[in-house]
Amino acid sequence: MGRHRKQPATTVRRSSIIALTGLVPAGLVAVTAAATDTTTAEMAAVEHDLPEIDTETGPEFAAAPQAEVAEVVHAEAKQSRSATPEVKTVALPGDRAASDLPAGPLGIPGIAVAAYQNAEQQLAVENPHCGMSWSLLAGIGRVESTHAFGKADADGNPIKAVYGPVLDGSLSGNNVIHDSDGGTLDGIGGYDRAIGPMQFLPETWERYAADGNADGIADPQNLYDAALTAGKYLCDGGLNMRDLSQQSKAILRYNNSMAYVANVMAWSGSYSSGLAPKPQDLPRIH
Repeated sequence: MGRHRKQPATTVRRSSIIALTGLVPAGLVAVTAAATDTTTAEMAAVEHDLPEIDTETGPEFAAAPQAEVAEVVHAEAKQSRSATPEVKTVALPGDRAASDLPAGPLGIPGIAVAAYQNAEQQLAVENPHCGMSWSLLAGIGRVESTHAFGKADADGNPIKAVYGPVLDGSLSGNNVIHDSDGGTLDGIGGYDRAIGPMQFLPETWERYAADGNADGIADPQNLYDAALTAGKYLCDGGLNMRDLSQQSKAILRYNNSMAYVANVMAWSGSYSSGLAPKPQDLPRIH
């Protein structure tokens, strides 16, 4: 989730958001940090050791068919939800094929769009007050992991598991977060690390874990589960995403940085409009 600073609290198979405490601005303040030659993809690489993507020629700016994406709904998502899903990460072989769903706006992977839209639809029923949009979840997913590195299988499982840096104090700006799950979700002991395409800490995942694809499992690596869980996390406390001040407050739970908020909102707006964000809308996230 951006930087790790303070910690708060077809069959689809299938790692943590850090809730930040402290003061949160009542409204979305102006972000004055100037955009440098850094692209959002490079920012993601700095924050999560993700591969760099050339935003001028990369897949998100390539022409892609969009007409059918809005109608894509994963078959499993229509099943009834499990009341108490099992929280775990499912081990999967590495030779799985990437989903062939048509890409969405700005080349966003179709499987990611399906997962974000599924979460929007479920939350519209479970928490209509929140007004969660799929594009806001897509903004988070873009900044956090470039939508699971841009490659996930037909069930929404990343071809390569998504992990943030180990929070042992070796990375400047990140807090030391000692192990909370015995390595069950993040695969390491001693310290925690953020997991999955929406970058949850294990402890936070345990609290908000949701089963987005109705397979009885809440797996932080799975796009469907991660998207729904992120939506629940952002909506928590009665926040309304239709109100920009409340939306910014929710996004700050991921990273206590107004530059981070600006990036997420810029990508969210771009996925809604189909227009690429301008460099000045994507300030460097410190």
